[in-house]
Amino acid sequence: MTPLEGFDFAALRELLGSLPADAWLLYDFRGINPAATRVLGIHGMGTRRFFVLLPRDGQPVALAHRIELAAFDGFPGEVRPYAAWTELNDNLHALVGGKTVAMEVSPKDAVPYLDRVPYGVVQLVEASGARVVSSGVLVSRFAARWSPTELAGHRRAAEAIAEIALSTLRWAGAELARGVAVREVGMQSRVMDAFTRAGLVTDHPPIAGFQANAANPHYEPRAGSDRSLAAGDVLLLDLWAGVSPGSVFADQTWMAFAGREPSRDVVRVWEAVRGARDAAVALLRDRWKKKATVTGAAVDDAARRVIRSAGFGEYFVHRTGHSIDRDLHGSGPHIDNFETQDERTLIPGVGFSIEPGVYLPERFGIRSEINVYLGESGPEVTPRQPQQELLLV
Repeated sequence: MTPLEGFDFAALRELLGSLPADAWLLYDFRGINPAATRVLGIHGMGTRRFFVLLPRDGQPVALAHRIELAAFDGFPGEVRPYAAWTELNDNLHALVGGKTVAMEVSPKDAVPYLDRVPYGVVQLVEASGARVVSSGVLVSRFAARWSPTELAGHRRAAEAIAEIALSTLRWAGAELARGVAVREVGMQSRVMDAFTRAGLVTDHPPIAGFQANAANPHYEPRAGSDRSLAAGDVLLLDLWAGVSPGSVFADQTWMAFAGREPSRDVVRVWEAVRGARDAAVALLRDRWKKKATVTGAAVDDAARRVIRSAGFGEYFVHRTGHSIDRDLHGSGPHIDNFETQDERTLIPGVGFSIEPGVYLPERFGIRSEINVYLGESGPEVTPRQPQQELLLV
């Protein structure tokens, strides 16, 4: 694959006109800007800085170090080599002087996953006579959308993960019922073995938390200090995987209760979390039906209102969801008006998690996580059958 192969330059020109900006200036060094490498289709390099100008009018231009020119073989435009920093600066000044360029920046770091270009690089570009604006709308359109192959892989991973989660939670309950110790690390290992059998890959073992440990959203069980399952415990299992490295992962959280009848508090929290999840999806479907735009911030608000109205607002301590692309926490729009204010429009082709949670310190936590892909025919939820009732094991 050559750089920018299949890139939609007509769509770029239209979006640059709406910003307005003269060009998209892509920058990367050692992989700090995944949006740049994904758009360009360049991999396996990055030990030297590069800039690529994608102009509204004219041909693309790349500034690349002389020892890394091979990565730009087949580039559909001009490649200007540099070696010394003085050459880079001179070339950059000639390339961007007097232009308004879009880059992966987020004013006041409002959206960290978009804020990929270091401050010093922005200074360098501005010192070259350019004005820098945010490329958020470009990242959504060209870096965050899933390909048909990625969507197919995500669907397969999502159904496999759901089956693995349910079977693992039921196994834990069965072991407890027959008097066998079940530890959080043991549940992790069982999931990892199941991933291997299913042909799935992941970058980290799942989160398995029992009772009070489930109240820590990013809990990591450790052998020797992990908890043993007991009757009356809440079980949280958060697991993510894909069909191959670099594919679009599926990311889900499933909940269970070790017993026949959970307490009223557990039920109230579960119902609030499930209601928040469903309210987020309902807003997405309503806006799609009306052909109205919606932002990640608005979806976060919809979910958060449900949990606040149930009296648990102070215990919902993270955003409702994150962008998913080739990175599990991607560069596209996040479902967030809490940790950050993501006002980017959710566009067809992007995907993200919906995962509201309530975490009662020293007691228990409950989260329900699904994924949503915005297809041309509306929001598609994965897995096909999200959890509706607390699993009793």
